[in-house]
Amino acid sequence: MGGFFGVATKKDCVLDLFYGIDYHSHLGTRRAGMAVCDRGEFQRAIHNIENSPFRTKFDKDVNEMEGNLGIGCISDYEPQPLIGRSHHGTYAITTVGKINNLDQIEKLLFEKGHSHFLEMSGGDINATELVASLVNQKEIFLMILLLVCYSL
Repeated sequence: MGGFFGVATKKDCVLDLFYGIDYHSHLGTRRAGMAVCDRGEFQRAIHNIENSPFRTKFDKDVNEMEGNLGIGCISDYEPQPLIGRSHHGTYAITTVGKINNLDQIEKLLFEKGHSHFLEMSGGDINATELVASLVNQKEIFLMILLLVCYSL
């Protein structure tokens, strides 16, 4: 299980993001991350929280980060948020959920010319990277979204 949190403000959002993610820290026990954007520049921090609470792992990062847009998550699996760059521009993405037909979607993306996915330990692909690839494939995004919804 996990949780995610996002903030968009006219002022610096880092503390709001920090406390919002911390609120979800009881939902996951392995990974936590936060990413902020300030005038198109991204900063990101990801830490293992298996042996230490979220607050102690991120207290230094909060003092170094700055931005008015931010997302973060608590995750039991993938280290995230990811920062991606595509024809849409640069963006940060995080996901929480289970993709039941990940293999089908991976195969469909390879058939459409997607070149690779980075593997995590255990040979699995990062589900957040898969979702980012879907977003980048605007012509097949709706079809895949329907496949995901159908498999639930």
